[in-house]
Amino acid sequence: MSRRRPDADVPPGLLLVDKPGGMTSHDVVARARRVLSVRRVGHAGTLDPMATGLLVLGVGTATRLLGYVGGHDKTYEATIRLGQTTVTDDREGEVLATTPAGHLDGDAVTAALAAQTGPLLQVPSSVSAVKVAGRRSYDRVRAGEEVVLEPRAVTVHRLDVHRVTRPTPDLVDVDVTVSCTAGTYVRAIARDAGAALGVGGHLIALRRTTSGPFSVAGAAPVEEAGQALAAGGGAGVLGLPDAARAVFPVRTLTDEEARALGHGQRIPATGAPGLHAAVDGADRLVALVEDAGAAARVAVGFPPG
Repeated sequence: MSRRRPDADVPPGLLLVDKPGGMTSHDVVARARRVLSVRRVGHAGTLDPMATGLLVLGVGTATRLLGYVGGHDKTYEATIRLGQTTVTDDREGEVLATTPAGHLDGDAVTAALAAQTGPLLQVPSSVSAVKVAGRRSYDRVRAGEEVVLEPRAVTVHRLDVHRVTRPTPDLVDVDVTVSCTAGTYVRAIARDAGAALGVGGHLIALRRTTSGPFSVAGAAPVEEAGQALAAGGGAGVLGLPDAARAVFPVRTLTDEEARALGHGQRIPATGAPGLHAAVDGADRLVALVEDAGAAARVAVGFPPG
C-alpha cells in the first residue's frame, strides 16, 4: 500500500475566492487542495453551482475559524424572473409552470419584494443542502423521495430593486441587492414573491458580494489565491492573524500570557464579552479566548508549527 504524500509546507490562512458559475463549493475546495498540495481545506457558507462570487476557504489551522466566519450576514446581487416556477426555484431546474406576468407594473413588483424583507419564516427549496435525518435534502429528492422542509427563521435586512425589464412580453426580470442573515435562500425570496403576485418566480442569477467583513472586491480566482498563499501573501489571501482580526476583537498578549495559553492554562479576564483573538508580540494568533469568571480560557487553540 502506497503512503499518502505529506502536505506541502503552506502557511495557514483564509482564501477569499471569486467562485465562477458551474462549480460547486466542494469543487472549489478540491481545486484549492490540488493547487496547494494540502488536504486540510474547507469552506464557509455554501454557494450553489449557479451562483458566483465570494466563497471563503480555510487552509490548515485556519479551518478552525470557518465555523465563525460562515454565520455572518451576507449581501447578494441577484436577478429574479417572474412568470415561471421551477423545481429548484432557480434556472437550473425544470420549469414547472408558466403564467403570463406582462400585466405587472413596477409598483406591484416592488411591493411584493418589499414584503420579503424583515424577519421571515422561510421554507428552503427541497432541492437544497439542508440535511434531513442526516442526508442532504437534494439527495433525497434525486432518490425520488418527496421532501417538505420546515420553515426557518431568517431576516432580510434590505432588498433594493434596481431595474425591472421584460425579456419577453410574458416575463419580468428584476435586478436586486439583498442583504440578509446567514441561511437565507435568495431563490426562496424569488419563489415567494412570484407566488404572492400569482405568476410564480425563480432566480436566474446570483452573486455573493460580501460575507461578514469579507468582500468579493478582495477576492481572486481559486488558483491565483492558492498560489498567493503558498508564496506568502497576495490577492485573495488573509494570513491567520489578519483573518482573526477581521472577525474578532484583538487581545494582545504578554509573553507570559502567550506561554500560559500555549499550555492550555487560563489567563486573567479582561471583562470584555465574547471571543477575542489572542495575538502575541510576534503577531502570531495563539488562540481564541473568552472570559469565564475571573479568568479567560482557550476556546480554540492555534499551536505553532
